[in-house]
Amino acid sequence: MQTQLAFFVSMAFSLIAWGIVAARYIWPELRLRQRADALRPLLILHSFRFIGLAFLVPGVVSPDLPSAFAHSAAYGDIIAAILALLALISLPSASGVVIAWIFSLWGTADLFNAFYQANHAGLMAGQLGATYFIPTFVVPLLLITHGLGFRVLLQHQNVSAVQQSRHLA
Repeated sequence: MQTQLAFFVSMAFSLIAWGIVAARYIWPELRLRQRADALRPLLILHSFRFIGLAFLVPGVVSPDLPSAFAHSAAYGDIIAAILALLALISLPSASGVVIAWIFSLWGTADLFNAFYQANHAGLMAGQLGATYFIPTFVVPLLLITHGLGFRVLLQHQNVSAVQQSRHLA
């Protein structure tokens, strides 16, 4: 049980630390940019979600890692990475914004699904092997940057609508 506690404490501290980094350094820069320019660094970061495929590599993870969790997390992450790349190359067009929305919804749901699958499968931290850093270091960053992405998408959408309505009046 002490191992599980260390695992959850690591995740909590990472979430707090990344939250501070986002609030002090990332958001102040992104909020001043146009929507496409604000989304690009977030999408680039998420294009590295292919690292979730490590959950499928024998020797990197324990042979006891529940396959339901491993497959769900790995394939969910690779789809998120592909969507991030598609949005990135499609910006600043309207289709790029739509793909960014799809990516944001999918990517967030994928992370929450991984938490659900891990809990449902009774995942023990030691079963993660070398991928231990993904949920304790990377996932908190991904969750926070998804939040920033939603904020950019919503804020800039509202700003654009207000600006358009002013031009029409």
